[in-house]
Amino acid sequence: MLWVGTSWKMNGLIAFARDYASRLASQPADRWNGVQPFVIPSSTAMAAVHDELGDGSAVMLGAQNAHWEESGAWTGELSVPQVADAGARIVELGHSERREYFGETDRTVNLKVKAVMRHGLRPLVCVGEPEASLQAGTSSDYISRQVEAALDGIPDTTAVLLAYEPIWAIGEAGREPGPDDIAGALSTLATRFGSSVEAILYGGSVNAGNATEILALPGVDGLFVGRSAWNVEGYMEILDAAARCAAGPRM
Repeated sequence: MLWVGTSWKMNGLIAFARDYASRLASQPADRWNGVQPFVIPSSTAMAAVHDELGDGSAVMLGAQNAHWEESGAWTGELSVPQVADAGARIVELGHSERREYFGETDRTVNLKVKAVMRHGLRPLVCVGEPEASLQAGTSSDYISRQVEAALDGIPDTTAVLLAYEPIWAIGEAGREPGPDDIAGALSTLATRFGSSVEAILYGGSVNAGNATEILALPGVDGLFVGRSAWNVEGYMEILDAAARCAAGPRM
């Protein structure tokens, strides 16, 4: 099974979200055999996306963040029970933007992973190194430390999704990676954690043109797509590419 999802970040109003989700929901059930699609909209659009997809949809709904406490005086935050109530089955955690701009740390990511798993949802843990680490040849060590911290004290991590998103490859200024740029880090993740997590995804300048090449890299179980999937046609094109890969031999 290949996992292919997208996070909209702080983009899209409710009308956009409804149209996007309804287009996905209208596709034939067998169009993306062998692929698990998921969509992570802004929190204001989660319930609308859930309504359009419907209960039991083949497309999983996710949340971009959740607090580690069940409830309380945490103004502006959402708890895991709240995002689950809106229909989320996946929670994105530890994205580099959350770490850089909102004070997310390895410790808070770990607390959030534990909270998500307590409620039976899947944590999607984002890890990734800066350009300086890539140039120094320390990418594998950098991301391994992030994963170890995120999963610390969790005896069963088989529901965890890992998303390797190198900081230098994400965002509007991110550069598209060549296979040699990311193969080593992905191999390390697969060797060290592949047997203990559900899937390892790659994210960072993914598009319809490079999706097949990235999915062919050893240890890659899917894609986490940004702006190339912010229109539904682009997302479906990448899903189609993944379905073709899923139908062929896997490394």
